[in-house]
Amino acid sequence: MQLLETAAVKMLFAVIQPPKLEPLREALERLGVTRMTVCDSQGYARQRGRSALYRGHEYKTHLLRKVTLEIVVNDDFLERTLDTIIDIARTGPEGSIGDGKVFVLPMDDAIDISNAGHGPQAVN
Repeated sequence: MQLLETAAVKMLFAVIQPPKLEPLREALERLGVTRMTVCDSQGYARQRGRSALYRGHEYKTHLLRKVTLEIVVNDDFLERTLDTIIDIARTGPEGSIGDGKVFVLPMDDAIDISNAGHGPQAVN
């Protein structure tokens, strides 16, 4: 099997707040992005966790629940997908700490196992 030289495909990792998952999924579906993987995840950054009470005892949790979306898009969908993720995942007009991050990675190739399609054809 040979890999394509220029697949014109990007992998997006979007780490967002759990309540934003369903609105974002719906918005991406309207956009035409209908394939993604959703993973429960935990993490911390500037939020530094939070305090909670359990049976009268206070404890601090350092890892906060997040949702990670793995989305593969063709280059012609990249900007539209990024704009949608940022628009839906941001809380308020200015955003706030904890809204999440999006990481964009180039992909050498994508292969559809069912029909052996490569590159952009594997993502459609």
